[in-house]
Amino acid sequence: MPYSLLSIGNPLLDISVTGGEALLSKYELKANDAILAEDKHAPIYAEAVKDYPVTYVAGGAGQNTARGAAYVLPPKSVVYVGSVGDDDLAEQLKAANAREGLDQIYYVNKGVKTGACCVVITGHDRSLVTTLRAAEKFSVEHLKTPEVSTAIEEVKWFYFEGFFLTHGLESIEYLGTKASAGGKTVALNFSAPFIPQFFKTQLQTVLSYTDIVIMNESEAEAWGSANGLVNPKDLPAVGKDVALLPKSNSSRPRIVVITNGSGATTVVKGDKPDEPLKFAVDPLESEQIVDTNGAGDSFAGGFLGALVLGKELEEAIQVGHKLARMTVQLNGPSYKWPKEQIV
Repeated sequence: MPYSLLSIGNPLLDISVTGGEALLSKYELKANDAILAEDKHAPIYAEAVKDYPVTYVAGGAGQNTARGAAYVLPPKSVVYVGSVGDDDLAEQLKAANAREGLDQIYYVNKGVKTGACCVVITGHDRSLVTTLRAAEKFSVEHLKTPEVSTAIEEVKWFYFEGFFLTHGLESIEYLGTKASAGGKTVALNFSAPFIPQFFKTQLQTVLSYTDIVIMNESEAEAWGSANGLVNPKDLPAVGKDVALLPKSNSSRPRIVVITNGSGATTVVKGDKPDEPLKFAVDPLESEQIVDTNGAGDSFAGGFLGALVLGKELEEAIQVGHKLARMTVQLNGPSYKWPKEQIV
């Protein structure tokens, strides 16, 4: 069976720490944020393993979303592309993908470690500190290999994680051009506030190819501030601003989806920019929430999986909510087994 969806991003192994307030203070981290590690953060990975009980979870935003989409789609519907090392970390990622029925076509960098992310959990917040390692060594030439080229031709849907823009703009442009020429659907997730803050040029370039844009309220505010909106916290206004940006494939209007934690999800359509839609979230009790890491990725996976199945926008949003609701009740970006029917 041909693939339906191709996702590209930075494959990472998450190292999750609970009760890491001391790490937040020592490494000057915000409780609910995502950053790329600087030199001063280098010791945090070894320190977390040494001083705390840690949980290892397959991660990387695009890979989390791909596994989420695979959860709601038939097996072997989704393929993920990214760069890993030739090591045990990569094998752990493959094993996690196999359980969800996700195929991967990794670009393998021998002699370079697979990327990792220290996830510092405090209360219902999570602070992500990422060292990309092999992930940032991805080559656009990998997309031109026979195996990946075949997948690119097969799929009707593409998903780009925002983190990949820190190093992989050439690869995203290559896929975006292919998608636009073939009339295929492209979804982009902003992924973190620092993407619209510090990678504005790259983001503007990729947005021209996108049909669906997903972000959370913090990322929306970062976009609004970076682009001079009067009220960056006005989610419908941010949605309208992004929805009306120039688009290479003008055959369909852009859809912007803004999640807001336990608050309502806002949707703005490019053909009706002044008619925002709101979709309520079924909230959980505080004691039911275990780990919010990957909740946004899970929403994106459920949402896109439902759209690939041909569901209407409203139902797809609800599927995204259901998968995110499942994820936050588990450790890390993971899903229940035996598999639950949520579509």
